[in-house]
Amino acid sequence: MTDFTMTTDAEGVATIVWDVPGKSMNVLSLEGWTELDDLVTQALADEAVKGIIITSGKDSFAGGMDLNIIAKMKASAGENPAQGLMDGLMEKHGVLRKIERAGMDPKTNKGGKPVAAVLPGTALGIGLEIPLSCHRIFAANNPKAKIGLPEIMVGIFPGMGGTTRLVRKMGAMAASPFLLEGKLSDPQKAQRAGLIDEVSDDPMADARAWVLSAKDADLVKPWDAKGYKMPGGAPYHPAGFMTFVGASAMVHGQTKGVYPAAKALLSAVYEGALVPFDTALKIEARWFTHVLLNPSSEAMIRSLFINKEALEKGAVRPADVPDQSVKKVGILGAGMMGAGIALVSAQAGMQVVLLDRDQDAADKGKAYSATYMDKGIKRKKATPEKKEALLARIQATTDYQALADCDLIIEAVFEDPKIKADVTAKVEAVISDDCIFATNTSTLPITELAKASSRPEHYIGIHFFSPVEKMLLVEIIKGQKTGDRAVAKALDYVRQIRKTPIVVNDARFFYANRCIIPYLNEGMRMVAEGVSPTLVENAALQLGMPLGPLQLVDETSIELGAKIARATKAAMGDAYPDEAVDEVIFWMEAQGRLGRKAGAGFYDYDDNGKRQGLSMAVKDHYPAAEAQPELIEVQHRMMFAQVLEAVRALEEGVLMDIREGDVGAILGWGFAPWSGGPLSWLDMIGAPYAAERCDALEAAYGARFACPALLREMAEKNQSFYGRFGKMAQAA
Repeated sequence: MTDFTMTTDAEGVATIVWDVPGKSMNVLSLEGWTELDDLVTQALADEAVKGIIITSGKDSFAGGMDLNIIAKMKASAGENPAQGLMDGLMEKHGVLRKIERAGMDPKTNKGGKPVAAVLPGTALGIGLEIPLSCHRIFAANNPKAKIGLPEIMVGIFPGMGGTTRLVRKMGAMAASPFLLEGKLSDPQKAQRAGLIDEVSDDPMADARAWVLSAKDADLVKPWDAKGYKMPGGAPYHPAGFMTFVGASAMVHGQTKGVYPAAKALLSAVYEGALVPFDTALKIEARWFTHVLLNPSSEAMIRSLFINKEALEKGAVRPADVPDQSVKKVGILGAGMMGAGIALVSAQAGMQVVLLDRDQDAADKGKAYSATYMDKGIKRKKATPEKKEALLARIQATTDYQALADCDLIIEAVFEDPKIKADVTAKVEAVISDDCIFATNTSTLPITELAKASSRPEHYIGIHFFSPVEKMLLVEIIKGQKTGDRAVAKALDYVRQIRKTPIVVNDARFFYANRCIIPYLNEGMRMVAEGVSPTLVENAALQLGMPLGPLQLVDETSIELGAKIARATKAAMGDAYPDEAVDEVIFWMEAQGRLGRKAGAGFYDYDDNGKRQGLSMAVKDHYPAAEAQPELIEVQHRMMFAQVLEAVRALEEGVLMDIREGDVGAILGWGFAPWSGGPLSWLDMIGAPYAAERCDALEAAYGARFACPALLREMAEKNQSFYGRFGKMAQAA
C-alpha cells in the first residue's frame, strides 16, 4: 500500500492524491516523502502532463509530519547526528523546491508546469508547507477546517520551508502570529490573511481550470522574481529593523528565554531575510537541526504529543472492559466546580442532572452554562440554537429521584467528609446497581470517602481542575477497592469531554496537588527567610512556570491554603513538615490578606481585581535580606520541591506510568512545558547530578530535599526515567 497515487487525465492534468491507509488524517512519513518525490519527478518528466494538482483522498488535507518520526530523527541520524539531520532536511527541501520550480528555466523562469494544491479540509504543519511550495492554493469552503503551522506548540518550528516561505510571502510582522503563536484559521480567514489563494465550493474544478490556463508568470514565486522586496521591509530597512527589534522583545517577553524553538525560529527568519531564498532554506534547516538536537524539543514532542495522545486514546484503560460511554450524568453540587462539570458534559452531548440543596442554587449553576454560551455567541463561536439545545440537556433540580437513570454520578459538594458521606447515601438509595459514583475532591483520600458507599468497587475519584471548561487535565483516583469498570467509566467519560486523563492510586493530595503544594510552600518559605518576593516570582517565570508561587497562592486563596494546612497537620501529627510555611499563611490570614478575591494577598489589587504589584505590607513584615541568593539556587529550590514529589509518587506506586507524571504536570499546573515534565527534566540534568543537588539542598534547607531511594539508585547506575520505565509505559 502507498500513501500517494497519481492519475493523469486526457487533458494532461496529473492528480497526486495523498491518502494514508488506515489513518483518519494524513500524516507524512519518510516513505511518503519518497513517494511524493518520485511522482512529482515522473509528472515533470512526462511530456503528456501539462500541470499537477496535489490533493487528499480524505476529508482533510493533512495533520502534519508524523511526530513519532520527528521524535526519533536524532537517534536515527547516525554517528554525527547534526550532519545527518542537516543532510536529511536539505534532501526534503529539495523535494519542495522541485515542486516550486516545476521544471522552469533557472535564467528565464519559463517552461515550468503549473502545480496547484487543493485542500478539502484541515491542513496543518507539513500539510501547509507542501501547499506553500505549490504555485496556487485552493481550499474548500469548509468552515470547520483549520489551516496553519502549529509546530511551535510542541517545541519545534516549521522547518520544511514553511518559515522562510511564509515570511517572504507575508512579511515578518504579518507572519508572526502564525509562526510564533501557532495561530490556526478557517479557510476564509486564511485567505484574507494571505496564507492561501482561493476558497471555493468546488476547489478541484477551479484548480483544474487554473492549471490548464496558467501562464509562465503565474508560476514564478515573488522571491524568485527579479527585484523582489520583502513585505514590511528586510532587517536593514528602517521599518524592517523596528519589526525585528519588536519581535525579539515579544518573543523574550512571552518565553522568558526558556523555549529554544522560538529563539531559533526568530534567528532563522532574521538571518534568512538577509540572503537569497535558497541560502535562507539552508539557514532554516540549520536552525531546525539545532532545535531537534536540543533535549527540550524531544521532551516536548514526547510529552505534549506522543504521550498525551496515547493517554487520550486509552493507554492505561483496563483492556477487558467494554465501552462505558456516559449517556446521562448526575452532578451533585451546583457551585463553580459542579456548574463547570455540567457545562462540559452537556457540550459533549450528555443528558445532565444538576442537583443542589435548593432550586435557586441549582438554577444558578445552570445559568453558568447560559452565560458561557452567551459569550460564545458574542464572539461568533456559538449560535442561539446551540445555546438552547445545550441548556435543554441540563436539568436543574433538588430531587434526588431525578438521578435514578443516570449511569455516572459526579459529586462536587464541599470538601467535608461528613457532607460527602451524607450525599453518597442519598444517591445510592435511588441509583441503579451498575451506576458508577465519582467524587470530585482535590485532597480527601478516596479510600476513606468510599467507606460511606455500600459499593466501594463502583466508587472512584475524578479530580477536575478549575475552571473546568478551560483546564485540559482530569486526575482519576483509584481507591483501594475501586474496580476496573469504574476506572474504564471514568476514562471513557473524560474522553467524551475531550480532556486528558491520568490515573493514579489513592494517597493524600493524589499526584497533582502533592507536587504543586511544595512549590507554593517553597515560595512562601523563601519570603519568610528574607528572599526578595520579586526574585522568587521572576525566578519561577524564568523557569517557564506560568505563575510564580506567590501569585498562584493569591489565585487559589490564602483561606484555602490555611484550611488545607490545618487539615494536613491534624492528619499527620508530629510528622507534619510545614510549620515554617504555616507561620506565613496564618499571618496572612490574620491580616485579611486572603488573596485576589479579597483584594489583598502577596500582591495588592485594585477594585476590579487587577494586580497592582507585590505588596509593601508583606515586604515590610518579611524584609528582604541584604544578601540575596543566586538565581539558580532559588530556581532549584522550586524545581526540586516539585520533581522530588513526582519521584516519590512513582516510588510509592501512586504514579503508575511515567507518561502520566509528565503530561499531568504540564497540563495540571503548568510545570515548565519546555522541560517535558518533572521526570523528563530529571532525565535532562541526569540522575547523578540530580542526586548531588539533592544532597546539597538537603544540607542547606532540610529533609524535604532528601534524595529518594529510587533516584539514588538510578544515579548510581546512571539510569534515566525513560530508559528505565519508558518501555514499561509503552507496553501498558
